[in-house]
Amino acid sequence: MSGEASTGTFLQGLERGLAVIRAFSAETPSLTLSEVARDVGITPATARRILLTLEQLGYVRSDGRRFALTPRVLALGWAYLSSLDLGDIAGPFMEELSAQTRESCSIATLDLPDIVYVARVPTSRIMTVALGVGARLPAYATSMGRVLLAGLPDDELAAYLSSVETEQLTEHTVTSPDELREVIKQAGTDGYAVVDQELELGLRSIAVPILDSRGRATAALNVSAHASRSTRAALRAEVLKPLRECADQIGTALRRRGRI
Repeated sequence: MSGEASTGTFLQGLERGLAVIRAFSAETPSLTLSEVARDVGITPATARRILLTLEQLGYVRSDGRRFALTPRVLALGWAYLSSLDLGDIAGPFMEELSAQTRESCSIATLDLPDIVYVARVPTSRIMTVALGVGARLPAYATSMGRVLLAGLPDDELAAYLSSVETEQLTEHTVTSPDELREVIKQAGTDGYAVVDQELELGLRSIAVPILDSRGRATAALNVSAHASRSTRAALRAEVLKPLRECADQIGTALRRRGRI
């Protein structure tokens, strides 16, 4: 049996195929066969078989030397998003929250080590990075990431903190595993998290969990604002209550439709 055969219920070939897709990013939109093999940790022969298969299926294109993803890969993520109906269900509540706070709001889910945006209502552009559905940000440096990390079982959180590669994104970014554990624990105790210019200078955000029928954090809702317009105290005093109300409304609507 080859190394790509299934082991019990685990299909290694599928794992490697998905790893090849994830090797492409905004920083590396195209890769050579050898670069894919190196980044994924597989042999060039295995990388070649996977890339050629993905090319035949329409998920990858090649100019003969370099490979790149095609728009067809969006269907993989969109199947998940559309199954949740998050945009349709959460949209009206988020629009109301955005109008009430006059700030952008977003929903994200946890896909370690990142959060993935699944719905967003922007007002003005406050980040240098354009955000939309499917965008990913490091969980440790975001308010939504911290409330979602606070909902993990202790062993999963410990595994995450021991393996996550943190980066000093700004002078305010918390990168120490011990400090991160404390702020995540505090988010769990408080039921919300505030991140103050840790992801990007000039950006503050506050987030709360969206709970499923068993009381688990299945997603997170945040409001983000420019630091010149809103202090940490103002986020707590003026935004936290309507943010929680909106998260409760979205959670109730999703549960009634059997989505969470």
